[in-house]
Amino acid sequence: MNFFARWLLAAVALWLTTELYGGLSFAQPGVAPVLIAGLVLGLVNAVVRPVMVFLTLPLTILTMGLFLLVVNALALYIVAALTPLQIASFGAAIIGALILSIISAVLSAVLTDKS
Repeated sequence: MNFFARWLLAAVALWLTTELYGGLSFAQPGVAPVLIAGLVLGLVNAVVRPVMVFLTLPLTILTMGLFLLVVNALALYIVAALTPLQIASFGAAIIGALILSIISAVLSAVLTDKS
């Protein structure tokens, strides 16, 4: 997928996550905060998250991959620090990261399905 499609996918997934789960919300209503948060989420996932995954690889291996939920929650906290996204607590960030991952995977599979 191209950059624009990935950006929209991240924004829609983030919006759906905030609609389905009350632990994440936007401080401002409208489309602009969602698009900005989607862009920042895409940049964080492309630049910062791989570094965090590499640095926490021993813990990730020790926990059989479960520590990646913490890494994803930290990525959401970075997005929240830079955008109008609000996170209720660290537990809410972990649950939100899990929901966001599932929604992103489903949307990506639906959009890239060529059959």
